[in-house]
Amino acid sequence: MAMKKPEQPINDESISLSVDNCHNQAAVSRWQNNCQLDALDSIAEEIPVAMIYNGISHVVMMASPCDLEDFALGFSISEGIVKTPQEIYEIDVVADADNLSAGVEIRMSITTQRSVQLKQRRRNLTGRTGCGLCGAESLEQAIRPVKSVSPVPMIQPKAVEQAVGQLTQQQPLQSLTGAFHGAAWCNQSGEIQLLREDIGRHNALDKLLGALKQTDTDLSDGFVLVSSRASYEMVHKSTSCGVSTLVAVSAPTRLALDLAKQAGLNLIGFARPGRHVIYNQAELASSEKPSTDSEE
Repeated sequence: MAMKKPEQPINDESISLSVDNCHNQAAVSRWQNNCQLDALDSIAEEIPVAMIYNGISHVVMMASPCDLEDFALGFSISEGIVKTPQEIYEIDVVADADNLSAGVEIRMSITTQRSVQLKQRRRNLTGRTGCGLCGAESLEQAIRPVKSVSPVPMIQPKAVEQAVGQLTQQQPLQSLTGAFHGAAWCNQSGEIQLLREDIGRHNALDKLLGALKQTDTDLSDGFVLVSSRASYEMVHKSTSCGVSTLVAVSAPTRLALDLAKQAGLNLIGFARPGRHVIYNQAELASSEKPSTDSEE
């Protein structure tokens, strides 16, 4: 079922939004050292973003208004709407630049086959920054099968520490507002190669995956680092795009761990300076499986 169009029509003009659109200034009163001071504070922007496929509105996410083309591509692939970037012919970000709080439409033109499949799913969900399953019509839709990835050796502890140490410095919006999650692509040495930010952890990951899918990056040769817990959705989105190793600064959930084992995903949690926890080591788990060959 298609979602209702907004009462106020959005100016039909494709625009480009940057990180400058993601924060604003607000007057605040700071209480510090037994003294109250008037000041200006940087606060995060949060706007509704509608994903529209071939003229049909599929989902509205609350997100940060930057890197929206990456967001659209990453979301489309990680949610199984398309399988490859080539199945999206066009992406237009449409909004009133003077009134972003009214919302943004991301209008995508996809192949007829994918459009028909999307209509058959009959999903009509409203996303929030903390939940990626709102509105799924059945348990089967909510917990979709996980995609297997190529098992790779566990990354070295020094690489994890290197990446975690760089994360804060690579997050300008988080430094300004304290309200942004980050998702980073790191090479085997732990050097951050690419990073995306958003108020939502799922959104930040989708933006990163979308940006990576526009390159020839081998997603088994490196790892994704996220500034959040490793939930079911984070594991599912990562594996759906071919990521072999996921590192989170907080804990995984039990379902996330189960899916990581099923997919053959290296999963690390509580990644902090000098320490982390390995929850699933794909190569080790694979070697521990009993052999089906007869020894007779």
